Amino acid sequence: MKKKSNTEFDGLKIRGELLKGRVINARSKKTAVVERDTTKHLSKYGKWAKSRSRITVHNPESINAKVGDLVNIAETRKISKTKSWTIVSIEKKGE
Repeated sequence: MKKKSNTEFDGLKIRGELLKGRVINARSKKTAVVERDTTKHLSKYGKWAKSRSRITVHNPESINAKVGDLVNIAETRKISKTKSWTIVSIEKKGE
């Protein structure tokens, strides 16, 4: 799900892509780690390969996502050395 957007959320200007992922770590105060599972087709071998990517995201206090939540994340300006994404909504609460 790649969408383009150019709005403002929680004081941060949202630009670029919108993605979905699952929160796998939310121990830090305003930071979470979101994992995305993807599949890629390897044309040379005629097979599909699974891969995953982990993205460090800003977890606003207004949302406060927990481990296991399915979230929507959006690209924003650089917030720190590793964070340039922010959580904009929780799609489904985890267990």
